[in-house]
Amino acid sequence: MMEHTSGILPGDSYAAGKFEKFLWWLSTAEEALIEKAVLDRNRYAITGMTVLGTWLFATLAWSYFFSTVVSEIWAALALGIFMGGVILGIDRALIKGINRNNKHKIIPIGFRVVLAFTIGLFMAQPALLYLFNKEIHTQISIDNEQRKRIKLQRQDSVYAGIKQPLLGQRNQLRAQLMAKDKEVSAARESFIAETDGTGGSKKIGLKDIAKAKQAAYLKLQNDYSLLEQSLMPSIRAADSSLSNIDAGIFKEQAAFETLLNDGFITRIEALNNLIQNNSAVAFRYYLLVAILMLIELMPVIAKTLLPTGTYDEHARLREAYEIKSLQQLYQKATEDLDNK
Repeated sequence: MMEHTSGILPGDSYAAGKFEKFLWWLSTAEEALIEKAVLDRNRYAITGMTVLGTWLFATLAWSYFFSTVVSEIWAALALGIFMGGVILGIDRALIKGINRNNKHKIIPIGFRVVLAFTIGLFMAQPALLYLFNKEIHTQISIDNEQRKRIKLQRQDSVYAGIKQPLLGQRNQLRAQLMAKDKEVSAARESFIAETDGTGGSKKIGLKDIAKAKQAAYLKLQNDYSLLEQSLMPSIRAADSSLSNIDAGIFKEQAAFETLLNDGFITRIEALNNLIQNNSAVAFRYYLLVAILMLIELMPVIAKTLLPTGTYDEHARLREAYEIKSLQQLYQKATEDLDNK
């Protein structure tokens, strides 16, 4: 008599471990049917491993993403686990829809690939931020300095219409004082030159011409004092207004600097700038994006590429049997009602 080998011939029992059953669940295989499909047990376990890897990666990626927007670690972990569960549900739905009948059809497979690609592309961002963390923070420092300069330039542009009239008025008043001060200085030098003999008369001492020049000098000095008394309040008022505007600009600049941060969007912008300015980083960035994208696409790829075994036939026949049984049951119930 031929010796039966366990797990190969029909009717033999197979005791799967808990982890293997868990992998089957991840791959959306029905335990009662997969146990009867010897070769498909390993295939669906492989698919389950890809789903498990994607699930863990999604949980870690989302946890890191939320750590950039919330301060509590436990909240980031809880949100990461929740979003990881959402991604798990989507992946299971994607591979559940791939079967013998549609795995070679372009439209359903293409839709699943596009959906997985979209999810994977977003999930790749937190992972890349973590991998390039040091370089990104260096770029953030550079970007923030640029933002400060742009903010200051915009403030100067906004207040230019207010400052220009004040600056023009102050400069005009100061120009008047400077012009009068030059006249006073010239008169003083002429008077001194006349008294020391180096002037026009060549006479040393306070002679008639020297006295006349002294009187002219003193008059100009008095005129300057009067002009200064009349103009300085306006100059001080203009200086005060300009100082208040500068103080307001400084206050706004300080408030703006407190808003600068290293949040998720700021890091994404820094990463983009880093890629644009550094070809070595750009090459590794796109390489990592491709690798991380494959992690999300692997469940769909594995389910599509792995050959179809007897599990799908078991599932098809089981579904047909249940449909036929339900129809017979309904027909019998209808006949019983008619007989009554």
